[in-house]
Amino acid sequence: MTTLHRRRFIRQAGLGAGSLLIGAPAIVRGQNLNSRINVACIGVGGKGDADVRETAAAGGNIVALCDVDAGMLGKKAESHPEARKFVDYRRMLAEMGDSIDAVTISTPDHLHGTAAMLAMEMGKHVFCQKPLTQTVFEARELRRVAAGKELATQMGNQGSAGDGLRRAVEVIQAGVIGAPLELHVWSNRPIWPQGLERPKGGDPVPLGLDWNLWLGPARLRPYLAEVYHPFKWRGWNDFGTGALGDMACHTVNMPFRALKLGYPSVVECEMASRVFPETYPLTSRIRFEFPEREGLPPVKFWWYDGAPGGNKQPLRPYPDIVRDVVAMRGKLPESGCLVIGEKGRLFSPDDYGSMFFLQLEGEKSFVQGAKHEAVKAVEQTLPRSPGHYKEWIEMIRNGTPAYSNFGIAGYLTEIILLGCIALRVGEGVRMEWDGPNMRSPNCPEAAKFVKRDERAGW
Repeated sequence: MTTLHRRRFIRQAGLGAGSLLIGAPAIVRGQNLNSRINVACIGVGGKGDADVRETAAAGGNIVALCDVDAGMLGKKAESHPEARKFVDYRRMLAEMGDSIDAVTISTPDHLHGTAAMLAMEMGKHVFCQKPLTQTVFEARELRRVAAGKELATQMGNQGSAGDGLRRAVEVIQAGVIGAPLELHVWSNRPIWPQGLERPKGGDPVPLGLDWNLWLGPARLRPYLAEVYHPFKWRGWNDFGTGALGDMACHTVNMPFRALKLGYPSVVECEMASRVFPETYPLTSRIRFEFPEREGLPPVKFWWYDGAPGGNKQPLRPYPDIVRDVVAMRGKLPESGCLVIGEKGRLFSPDDYGSMFFLQLEGEKSFVQGAKHEAVKAVEQTLPRSPGHYKEWIEMIRNGTPAYSNFGIAGYLTEIILLGCIALRVGEGVRMEWDGPNMRSPNCPEAAKFVKRDERAGW
């Protein structure tokens, strides 16, 4: 990769030089820029339905569709009658071989890493839904392979393409609020069942669903109607990553970039509702501590989730922390991000960072970012996006790095999944973390959650 391309990647990633040791593909060699990009799609229901549609709209030629649910597969095939249909993505990749250039992955979390790795080892460009993987080890491996094979990659956190998110990164990195000291992010998730025991027994597998393939690398268990498929898998340890894994790739995306967060030195579950053996808790508060980096002081990040609209009060930042946010909006939004700096605060009231508000020292209230005088003086340093999926297609065509390519998306995913590990090692356990070596010096129990034991054949 040329020096010019490397500098462009670092600038477009929104991180200063030295923040991350990550790579981006060189200009795609031998690529006919006018040729069609043949795409195979793994998982075509739910979010996968949109991923197929948006990839096609961005210029991808959909040549194969794969889903373990015949109903979902058949419905999507109506829009792409020429595409070949498969139930097992392993067979699809083996049979399609050199006739495909790229793959989209929109499965439950536990299949992201295995499907992406198989496709990438075959030299295929990959778009994968968030969270990029279910384990820290998988995220590290996808980063490594994507860089080594110079593949075009993109994680499906579409807020990355928004002007508002990129502007907030520019404002914070320009020093408008001073050095960041605290980060508070909260979510309205979970909106699916979790915090429960596994029901006993089993039910007949519905006609058209391949339950063995749906389980993939996860341990065998009986099918249960209305418990896992099609949407309720997110709260189960074997299949999902809970509220944190589902939404933090969106809500933490902007501050992760703006605050130049690397590996945390400490992660701790400060508070959680009852923890069950196989599911994530209904509520949790998790603290991440980050050391000095690139001249910035240490920063603490708190994550809050749980019980929106329920009978119990959801976990959220203490009232004095969000007092001015509540004063501005009348109530605390169900999800949000608040960055507290030495000279002011930046608040984003949605999951994707599409809008932000600013309050500097001495100001009584927040002002919409675009209207704040301090923001108007900040130079635009990041390119604006042609569209989240279009970025990926352009990366395939000419090597221009997608803003959420696996080099940065894998790093973000690793950090987020450490919160999931903290939940599983237990409330009140101050887990120190050695990021480069993926281990905790003081909490050996964490090791069993860093990497998953795959079922035979996966």
